[in-house]
Amino acid sequence: MKKDVERWYSPRLEQDMTVVRWGHYGTPVLLFPTAGGDAEEVERFHLIGALAPLIDDGRIKVYSTDSVAGRAWMSGQHAPDFCSLLQNRFDDFIYSEVAPAIRSDCNSNDIEIITTGASIGAFNAVATVCRHPDAFRLAIAMSGTFDLSRWLHGQPMNEDFYFSSPIHYLPNLEGPQLDQLRTRFIVMPTGEGKYENIGESWRLAHVLGSKGIPNRVDSWGPGWDHDWETWREMLPKYLHEFA
Repeated sequence: MKKDVERWYSPRLEQDMTVVRWGHYGTPVLLFPTAGGDAEEVERFHLIGALAPLIDDGRIKVYSTDSVAGRAWMSGQHAPDFCSLLQNRFDDFIYSEVAPAIRSDCNSNDIEIITTGASIGAFNAVATVCRHPDAFRLAIAMSGTFDLSRWLHGQPMNEDFYFSSPIHYLPNLEGPQLDQLRTRFIVMPTGEGKYENIGESWRLAHVLGSKGIPNRVDSWGPGWDHDWETWREMLPKYLHEFA
């Protein structure tokens, strides 16, 4: 499938970043890679191929970018404070650089974007909608890892971490951001097979529900593992429903 690749220097992340697009028409979908992934990971693992019917029918346009903060968390080579800062800057990059680029590509200054991803990608999908409900309307968060505090290694969370982590800041959120977030939707499909932890989805669902934010957890059962085979089945189903 033909793709379009754009690269630019991000002053927020202080490095060159890549954004890839598949498709030319339809609802914009920002698809985050897993923790160690780059912008083309989702194609190499055939997730774009699984979405081909929706892309070819003009139902969706899919965008993906590098997982900068996720790589830092997973590498074990950086201090938690640095990873937290990078997570916050990555969020700013998504909102201030990627979202405007998507809207420009769609020839619309106010088109609303769907976010999605698996594992750490699911975290980024939810975090993006929760912080920026003015630009993003729905998160499809597959097999989510929603609490990154395990990688703080016992250090206290700083402001960068707190405001990057929905499961931590949402309980205290009030005001216009929450009001708009209550008009959005977060769906959390997950298996219960190898390496899956549906408890993370239920914990986030409790936090969202306690603030009146519409959400749903879908269990696919023990036959579905934390793996690309699962996500290739999940994502077309949910995008067919919501796009």
